[in-house]
Amino acid sequence: MDLATLIGFVGAVGCIVAAILMGGEMGMFVNGPSIMIVVAGSLAVVMMKFSLSDMIGSVGVAMKAFLHKSQSPSEIIEQSIELANVARKEGLLGLESVEVENEFLAKGITMVVDGNDPELVSKILSKDISLSIERNETGLSIFKALGDVAPAMGMIGTLIGLVQMMSNMSDPKSIGPAMAVALLTTLYGAVVANVLALPIADKLALRSNEERLTKSMILESISAIQEGLNPRMIEGLLNVYLPDNQKSKSEDKAA
Repeated sequence: MDLATLIGFVGAVGCIVAAILMGGEMGMFVNGPSIMIVVAGSLAVVMMKFSLSDMIGSVGVAMKAFLHKSQSPSEIIEQSIELANVARKEGLLGLESVEVENEFLAKGITMVVDGNDPELVSKILSKDISLSIERNETGLSIFKALGDVAPAMGMIGTLIGLVQMMSNMSDPKSIGPAMAVALLTTLYGAVVANVLALPIADKLALRSNEERLTKSMILESISAIQEGLNPRMIEGLLNVYLPDNQKSKSEDKAA
């Protein structure tokens, strides 16, 4: 569970709801036609830009913003050194008995234990990385598109409401409520874009970069283990991926 995403989302929604309740009743901010225009209309427009399978797949990708827990690079380095030590003492077949939590690393180790050629292992894992990043970027693009479309649909709904209001100017008492309803679609569009769609898109971009870094480290560690490199050389090779402040800690720990 990504607490930052969850706390941020709940906090933003909580602030909006609190502001509404402090100024009046919640019911006045609920309007069926406005919700239909912004939510259903925005999804329909975004669907025009992407395939149906991409839209369905984006739901699973979006869960990474809330449920994904990434493994730190230092943990991957420690696991890789452990695997390298086992391979050095017991051979590549000895890696079969080591429990590996990271799915991508486990996949690579399984291929190594099965005796696949290093070039084939690297090719398959590299393809896995590129396809995974592509799926993330598609999901990211969908939520960015939703963030762009929702405010525009809100404005369209407001214009529809204003036209309906202007056509009924004979009743002055209805102007105020009609104006309020017209403005609700703008509010809905702003909330959908800035509280949901765009923050998720930004978090998915962060997750995509983390995944690219993590899987690149794993690919390099598997190639080094398969080549039979010394564990200390592997550690030095992988430490390049760490920020400077983490490099010093890792080196002190190794010493």
